[in-house]
Parts: sequence; structure tokens; C-alpha cells
Amino acid sequence: MTDIKLNRRQMLATGVAGSAMTLIPNMSLAATTWDMPSAYGAGNFISKAYAAFGKDVSTRTNGDLAITLHPGGSLYSGGDILRAVREGQVPIGGRFLGAHSKQVPLLGLDTVPFLATTRAQSRKLYDVSKDAIGAALEEIGLKLLFAPVWPPQGLFSKKEVKTVDDMNGVKFRAYDASTTRLAELMGAVPTQTEASEIAQAFSTGVAESMIASGAIGTWQKIWDYADFYYEVNAWLPKSGVIVNADAWDALDSATQATVTEAAAAAEASVWDEMEVQNDGYKATMTENGMTIADPSADLQAGLNEIGAKMTAEWIEAAGDAGAAIIDAYKAG
Repeated sequence: MTDIKLNRRQMLATGVAGSAMTLIPNMSLAATTWDMPSAYGAGNFISKAYAAFGKDVSTRTNGDLAITLHPGGSLYSGGDILRAVREGQVPIGGRFLGAHSKQVPLLGLDTVPFLATTRAQSRKLYDVSKDAIGAALEEIGLKLLFAPVWPPQGLFSKKEVKTVDDMNGVKFRAYDASTTRLAELMGAVPTQTEASEIAQAFSTGVAESMIASGAIGTWQKIWDYADFYYEVNAWLPKSGVIVNADAWDALDSATQATVTEAAAAAEASVWDEMEVQNDGYKATMTENGMTIADPSADLQAGLNEIGAKMTAEWIEAAGDAGAAIIDAYKAG
């Protein structure tokens, strides 16, 4: 009876009345299952990293904690994942962090354009910001476990782009406040489009251009709708594996330490895999007839001006914490 009472307390503490998180008691232990939603398809390298992380956690805990991935928006759509984790409807989820900058301004750092344009720069920016971002997420009941990185974001376009002026009036796929603002500063027309809707948006003329990674371009077979991909490397955004704070606190300290170790290993692995995948995406796009090119000097100069303006705007929105992050990033 003692074990069963303990499990009921754990269930109350972690909000597991439904099927999203199940504690199964037996005579000696309670095996915990966490359902993990992701918006990205199972074949995507980020989703594969999530699945590998879940398998590693199960192995390291001898099955005491199992994480079941639900890719492709099959459990929750991308826009609902953070809320679902926060409210305890699921204990864990993978979500694109920059999409929630209105709720947590520091998360907008991930999509400040032309601030960190290489893996090394992106890693430095992450290292100087992750404590502050983690603290901001804790304030809304979430714990950040690790952050998989996406490939550099390039400019896809139906037409050739030589200067920022060439973007004037172009319908530009936007998915958050940052990409909307970027479109405005380029003179483009932002059109709200989720990742799963990109092909339809381009095929129907709703979108004519976008900032996205080669991963998204390949996933959506963008070569059917756009001819050009410019390696402007606007940013290297991150998804975040986030855990409901109550669910995390319900784990014993040894399990928390084990999950933290698995998260660190998963993060290191996926950052390395990103570069391998990016090379493959570019090769696939080239094989399918896309023109991949560096931006012209004029285009890059114009984009850098926009980046400087948006960095200043982000600092204003993020306050002292944001200013401290940028200062630390630029130091040394």
C-alpha cells in the first residue's frame, strides 16, 4: 500500500490524470512514461534526435522512465506544444523556441537576423544566453533540457535577388514576430504560414520567398516552386526540449541527473549532425535544379543593416537581460 500511495501523490504532483503521462505501479517500482509531441515529421533529423534521446533515457534508467515521441503534429500542433507542456497536458515536448518571443521576449534572440551566422557564433550566443533563457522559462513553469540546432537559414526565392530592393512587394512567408518584422524591413509582404503549409503557400502564390533552412526546403520539395537559394545564413535557430516543472520535480534526484546527462549527449550529437545534414540538403536541392549561391555584396550589406536594426529592437524588448546577453556575446 505504501508504494501505491506514493504513486498517487506523484500522479497528483505531475498532473497525470490523462493518458499523456502514466505511472504504472508494481510491487517494487513505478515505471514512468512521458509522451512527447513534436511538430516535425519522423524522418526529420531533429525528430530523429528526439527519438534517440528518448531511447537513451530509457536505457540509462533501465526502463524506469520511457519517452514516447509523437512526431508530425500527431499529438499537438506546433503552436500548441508549449502550452500543452506548461499546463501539464503532456510532461515534455519539442518546440521551435523563437515562435514564442511574444510570451518570453528572450526567446526572440533565436531569430535575430545576421547576429550569429555560423555554428561557432551560434554556439557562443547559446552559451551566453541559455542560463537567462532557462530562468525565463522556469518563470512560466518549464525546464529547458536541451536545444537542438537547425541549419543556417537561407533565402528562398522564386526570382533572382541581387539587392534588398528586389524584395519590395514580394510575398514573404512569415511564422513569427521576427520573420514578420524582417519582411517589413525588406519591403516584402509578410504572409503567415506554418511549416506544414509551405508547399501549398508557394504553389498557390500566397508566398514567393522565405527565410528557411535547407531542411525545410528539402522537406517541402521547394524546388517545385522556387529556383533560388541564397546562403545568407540569417540565423541558426534552435528547437527546445522542454519539460513541465512539476513533472520534473516529481522525478527523484538520481533520475533527474540521468536525464540531464542524456540531454547533454543528445545536444552535442545533434549539433554535429546538423552540419552533415546541411551539406546533404544543399546537394539535394542542387540535384533538383535549384541555384544555390552566396548573396551579392549589395544584398549582404542591406541585410546586415536590417540585422543591426533588429538587434537594437530586440534589446529594447528584452530589457537589461537582453542587453547583458549581447554584451557578453560581443565581448572577446
